[in-house]
Amino acid sequence: MFSITVAAVTFGVVFLAELPDKTALAGLMLGTRYRASYVFAGVAAAFAVHVALAVAAGSVLTLLPHRLVDGVVGTLFLAGAAVLFFKKDDHDDENAKAPADQSFWKVAASGFMLILAAEFGDLTQIMTANLAARYDDPLSVAVGALLALWAVAGLGILGGRTLMRYVPLRLITKVAALLMLALGVFSLYEAVSG
Repeated sequence: MFSITVAAVTFGVVFLAELPDKTALAGLMLGTRYRASYVFAGVAAAFAVHVALAVAAGSVLTLLPHRLVDGVVGTLFLAGAAVLFFKKDDHDDENAKAPADQSFWKVAASGFMLILAAEFGDLTQIMTANLAARYDDPLSVAVGALLALWAVAGLGILGGRTLMRYVPLRLITKVAALLMLALGVFSLYEAVSG
């Protein structure tokens, strides 16, 4: 059964973790050169593939003993929080070659391939798998993660520069790290307490 709470938690965590990611900047770069709807179509399709893979991996984890899964998930969340806390501020754009023509298929394929390659095994994909294992609710996690990734892509493509003027990237990264830290501590607590 679909849980709005699980979807909302997933949305918040994935959104905050993905916002400072280089792929948002890559979407911004493509969005400034090409029709935004074409770029978004390709990026959205790539994120759908990633979420499906992550949720499938997380669903497999639910077959393991509950305490073991909580321990692994908690450890991975803590590792993700550490990665975000100690992440260096690099504002380099992806150096992706954009297609010479503006056709839908060329632009969408460019966005799709860029995100597909850049996001494979990314922190948000691992987080999505963790959340799917944690909540044992693949549909709610998939919807929350996918909407979060699409929202970040939309912001990156349409208004990334404006957002970054008002909300420091460092602050967004730290909030995401704190959320992951809290989820990690909670998961480890449940693993120990049973």
